[in-house]
Amino acid sequence: MNSLLALIAATSVLVMIPGPNVALIVANGLKYGFRMGAATVVGTTLGVALQLLLVVFGLTVVIAMAADVLTWVKWAGVVYLLYLGILTWREPADELTSVEAAPVMFWRGCLVALLNPKTLLFNAAFIPQFISGESATAAGIGLVAAVYLAVLFLGDLLWAVFASSARHVIERFGRLRNRLTGAFLASAGVGLALSRH
Repeated sequence: MNSLLALIAATSVLVMIPGPNVALIVANGLKYGFRMGAATVVGTTLGVALQLLLVVFGLTVVIAMAADVLTWVKWAGVVYLLYLGILTWREPADELTSVEAAPVMFWRGCLVALLNPKTLLFNAAFIPQFISGESATAAGIGLVAAVYLAVLFLGDLLWAVFASSARHVIERFGRLRNRLTGAFLASAGVGLALSRH
């Protein structure tokens, strides 16, 4: 029980530190509102869950041996985020009431989460810290992974709420909103580029 509480506390702190996933959630929340911010959260959570499956099934050994592949995956993520940032930055100002959310927000979130090898390697080092001898069963590992994902999901959902609330504050500044959204996306790409793994 103590290890689960420690996991919840540690994961809560991690969620407060924005990374590429949070930048995408905030960008989509600013542009499209809470619904699409939440759809992005579901996508990023699925991406992290798929990475956790690799961790749980011990594929991190194979991944560590394939460092070159991870480097290419990382740079693909960087290019994708920068592309989205520049595209959004250059969009003309529009009325928020007329902005319709693209149905791809879920998949964008999933793709950004999957293309971030830093989180994969981090999860491979982070999750085992909360698996003790008694919980080193399939059910115990599954419980740790489920708690981790639940805290990530709820924390990221709070980021989506924050972004959609800020959306109304900057409603009058359509071009500024696009620039801010584009800056969030581009900064996520730069952050991913600067990560060591």
